[in-house]
Amino acid sequence: GEHLKDEYGAKNPSRSVPTLMVDDSWCIPQSMAALEYLEEAYPHSTPLLPADAKSRADVRTLTEIIAVDTQPPTNDTPMKRAESSGADRLEWARFFTERGLKAFETVVSRTAGRYCCGDTITLADVCLVPALWNAEKFGVAIESFPTISRVYDVLKEHPSFVKSHWQHQPDCPEELRKTERSS
Repeated sequence: GEHLKDEYGAKNPSRSVPTLMVDDSWCIPQSMAALEYLEEAYPHSTPLLPADAKSRADVRTLTEIIAVDTQPPTNDTPMKRAESSGADRLEWARFFTERGLKAFETVVSRTAGRYCCGDTITLADVCLVPALWNAEKFGVAIESFPTISRVYDVLKEHPSFVKSHWQHQPDCPEELRKTERSS
């Protein structure tokens, strides 16, 4: 609920998470803008966007399937609204997640190597993993998406994704945290 407080709303008018606090006077309140900012501001040896335009377009297509088509309807506010109209929250979330993963699977089956787009981690992988954490929470059968499932099996063992798992974050409630033994 921190994101619903007025102090947070002053930083992020959408009151969505995450918000990247770049410094005390500037933040980026949208996920994709934050990811692209980090990509551009902190270049590293393995870019998250490929060098060629076609591959970048493939990565952006996959990221938008998650960030635009799949994830927003499963945020708390739309789910509460759906529930207030008589919809079952879990069925609602499962519907939009499965719909998005079907689209993602169609594209990723053409672009995947070891990861979503070839053999290096891209923004598509960065967007996919949290979407799959939600899919698991909603009871979506990830194994019914063979390419996604194969890529996810690799990604969820990668140290960066292990470290970034929501259950490893300092603000995760103790009863939901993963320990080293249960990771």
